[in-house]
Amino acid sequence: MPRTADGSCIRLRPERPNHVWSYDFVEDRTHDGRKFRMLNVLDEFTHECLAIRVGRKLKAADVIDVLSDLFILRGVPAHIRSDNGPEFVAKTVQGWITAVGARTAYIAPGSPWENGYVESFNARLRDELLDGEIFYSPREAEVVIESWRQHYNTVRPHASLGFRPPAPEAVLPTFAAWPAALRRPAPPSTQVVAPRPTLN
Repeated sequence: MPRTADGSCIRLRPERPNHVWSYDFVEDRTHDGRKFRMLNVLDEFTHECLAIRVGRKLKAADVIDVLSDLFILRGVPAHIRSDNGPEFVAKTVQGWITAVGARTAYIAPGSPWENGYVESFNARLRDELLDGEIFYSPREAEVVIESWRQHYNTVRPHASLGFRPPAPEAVLPTFAAWPAALRRPAPPSTQVVAPRPTLN
């Protein structure tokens, strides 16, 4: 992280969509007491949760797998912010991120406030979902968590966004969504009139 002449940090701030993504792990347990993990990826500018990967064990290869899917769908961000967890600082992850044209932005060890966007998201996820649900399998957790993610992005109001969701769904009335050719009657000159049957 860059520093000024007096040694203080210059915080990397998101300036546009796809400028800075952040990601982090959260842990929870299924009903039988076994741990599972979630890898949460967030666009810091829009506050949209881009993905939540659920699994018993998530490693560096899973980080690359999630990011590669997102890069294909959304393009490559300028920076990816994370803590110094082993999955994020692994040479394979660092090398892959650099190779696709993004830059890593690691926070100082023991300074979660430097990753405030994703930390805030993690707190919302725990307060609004994880603390109130009992999951009997990772697959059940995956389905329920993905449903919550969709609601978080498209419906849930965010105070920091003027009480709007990060990625609201645009819904057109059914009639307006019809192709224009189906809404307008054909001009009289092109209408085909069936001949009347003649009686013998």
